[in-house]
Amino acid sequence: MSRKENALDLAKFVDKGVRVKLSGGREVQGTLKGYDQLLNLVMDETIEYLRDPEDPLRISDQTRSLGLVVCRGTAVMMVSPTSGTEEIANPFGQDD
Repeated sequence: MSRKENALDLAKFVDKGVRVKLSGGREVQGTLKGYDQLLNLVMDETIEYLRDPEDPLRISDQTRSLGLVVCRGTAVMMVSPTSGTEEIANPFGQDD
């Protein structure tokens, strides 16, 4: 092991679509343009998924365009690629 491996190697996601969850519950999706060692992210063509007004813990289908944004590293909770992922039903959810 001549080189130290990072747990999070974002280089493979540069110029590709990513979805980012931020502290406070916000979610954004866009093209990752850059990042640094503090996990500050620069994203372009970014859209924000708005929360459901009746249930603030749930993300609605409504979006708003943000364009070019910088996500501060201390607020980034999760980064995932948009391609190759799909939403599934919650296996732990309770049936109503």
